[in-house]
Amino acid sequence: MTPEQARQVLEQAESICDATEVEAAICRMAAEITSVLGERNPLLVVVMHGGVYLAGQILPLLGFPLELDYVHVSRYGDATRGGELRWRAEPTHSLDGRTVLVLDDILDVGDTLAAVRKRLLDRGADSVYCAVLTEKETGSPKPLRADFVGLKLPNRYVFGCGMDISGAWRNLPAIYAMKEP
Repeated sequence: MTPEQARQVLEQAESICDATEVEAAICRMAAEITSVLGERNPLLVVVMHGGVYLAGQILPLLGFPLELDYVHVSRYGDATRGGELRWRAEPTHSLDGRTVLVLDDILDVGDTLAAVRKRLLDRGADSVYCAVLTEKETGSPKPLRADFVGLKLPNRYVFGCGMDISGAWRNLPAIYAMKEP
């Protein structure tokens, strides 16, 4: 997508959650995470690339010791529909007996996050919590439930706050949806 095309997409999109709503949701999530995991020295595992925005916003709000790592797994690539799961990187920290908190941008269908959770448990994590900035209300059952959810979204194609559209606009501080036809 060219910069001109990306600007046109944004101009035609509909604002779903403004930056103030996103910031408030992240602050609330940080308080909830602190309450549950603040004494457990968790390993935070960021799901690349979508989880980077949430990680960057929430890490300064977590006033307890933690370690940080990442996984790089994707079902989308540059597409707007999920495909086959591709693992590109796994955590380098030992997971044996650890409490792990996975940070991601969205719980959509749930297959990617469920696969990440399973992989971390298979590698020895004692417990795996999942925190997502957003969850789509798809109306369909999901293979897992996130422990911490910032915002509920309608079942539409969304971007901003870590979520992209053809690689663009992960950096937006608000969440947008493609206009419905």
